[in-house]
Amino acid sequence: MVDTTLFDLTGKTALLTGASKGMGRAMAHALAAHGATVVISSRKQDQLDAAAAEINADIGADRVHAVAANAGRHAELEALVAKTRELSGPVDIVVGNAGVNIHYGKISEIPDVAYEKTMATNVQSNLWLARLVVGDMIARGGGSMMFTSSVGAFKPSSTLGLYGISKLALIGLVRNLADEFGPQGVRANAICPGLIRTDFAKALWDNPEAEARANSQIPLRRLGQADDFGGVAVFLASDASKYMTGQALTVCGGTNMWA
Repeated sequence: MVDTTLFDLTGKTALLTGASKGMGRAMAHALAAHGATVVISSRKQDQLDAAAAEINADIGADRVHAVAANAGRHAELEALVAKTRELSGPVDIVVGNAGVNIHYGKISEIPDVAYEKTMATNVQSNLWLARLVVGDMIARGGGSMMFTSSVGAFKPSSTLGLYGISKLALIGLVRNLADEFGPQGVRANAICPGLIRTDFAKALWDNPEAEARANSQIPLRRLGQADDFGGVAVFLASDASKYMTGQALTVCGGTNMWA
């Protein structure tokens, strides 16, 4: 008999940061559609409430809850995790999708404050988040963590170097989480998007030159869309990926192939 429950997340609790729109929202929608109870978070409660209401209406169930928090503040992450447990119980799945890109230019010109904020938000806050939820996962015999990195982690850039540095450091964090908590059944993986048509990356894709490059240089001949990440999140959250950990999955239409 064929097992059709491979992607079933019924009874699981998922917590996502940076999830009021774009990729985070798409991942939340997919996780909820596959049965998980989902808590979405970002800084603005009104945007979260609207996203939760729309997802719940679409899936025909009230499984998505909205809790505002600044992922870069430890106390707010603590409160977020506590509220998630109150709403749905221990955390089985975490998606660290919150991130910033506040410096556009040479790394020789990075102000200290920009460097520190970028690394704190893109790397340290995800370490905090992992520490806050890993106890739940260990107690339940396993769990899945996923964090949004970038294909920018794999190459230098004269304009987005700081962002790439932080995302490469995040992959390093993922690998160490995978190594440390693998013996307890906890998995950790990174998702590395290419150029995706979201508000976060609008400055990079909203111009004729970017469209021309997409149509000529991306093997799939299009820019990525937020909903390209729903299936990836479900795969990493479910038993479909139960022997995968410490990996950096590129979702880029073919622009970054290993060679």
